[in-house]
Amino acid sequence: MSVITVGLDGSPESLAAADWAAREAAQQEALLRLVHAEEPVVPLYAPLGGIPAPGVLAGQRDWAARLLRETESRLVLRRPDLRITAEETRQEAVPALLSAASHADLLVLGSRGLGTVTGFLVGSVAQAVVARSERPVVLVRAGERAEDEHLPDAAGAASETTPYRDVVLGLDVADPAAAVIEFAFEAARRRVARLRVLHGWNPAAVYGYGAVLDAGLNAELAAEARQGLTEALRPWRDKFPGVEVREQAVVGGAGRHLVHASRDAALVVVGRARRRTPAGGRIGPVTHAVLQHASAPVAVVPHD
Repeated sequence: MSVITVGLDGSPESLAAADWAAREAAQQEALLRLVHAEEPVVPLYAPLGGIPAPGVLAGQRDWAARLLRETESRLVLRRPDLRITAEETRQEAVPALLSAASHADLLVLGSRGLGTVTGFLVGSVAQAVVARSERPVVLVRAGERAEDEHLPDAAGAASETTPYRDVVLGLDVADPAAAVIEFAFEAARRRVARLRVLHGWNPAAVYGYGAVLDAGLNAELAAEARQGLTEALRPWRDKFPGVEVREQAVVGGAGRHLVHASRDAALVVVGRARRRTPAGGRIGPVTHAVLQHASAPVAVVPHD
């Protein structure tokens, strides 16, 4: 059975993430696992050189247990068939979430929403987890609702019963990672949604800025970019014949195009190469831009 894990800290964004994860778990018939990492806040008045008083720790643990219990009850009330487990861990947030992710198929985290224009404010915990997780991570902004994933109804009103908006995939045809493409196709298949695939290309990066002034060369490069995208997707179209695919080879960095596309998307899917640096994992510039500014949930899929 698939397992979807959500990190819960009581914030509006983590509660929105729990709602999103519950919808995804119901769709996949997966087990939903709620995880709360206890990070004691040491008050300034704590005795014994900064050790929290026993009453403070007990209060934190009572609050954490209540948070997990009430969230589980709320989700089950909406979806009685949903299978849920809840767990509190005494680890710090980042190692706790990375450990939880290692035993799950998908990790879901909240990210503070700053509105549809400025998108997410990705905190240090979320960034560290995304950069190091070996499993896909979905970030959900505060205020995300089920109807936001769907097209408006005939009257223009929000609805949960209309078709899903597009799943948007950012794809580098020079490195078409199978794990990222498959994740996006599966997400579109489950939602019976169209998959919109964006590839950004820049003639100046290959031929210098003189290429920008050469209309013939630009047309040739554009045709090559479109052909490369079609070739990269051909085996996946065959594997997922029921998924409608829209291919777009766009001029310029993919990041800003993906951010713009996120305004009318159910989900944005981007990749993260598993490259290690002395400081740990790394988030590439396109993924970083999408995480900071997208207005739809974002799935970051690690790949080799």
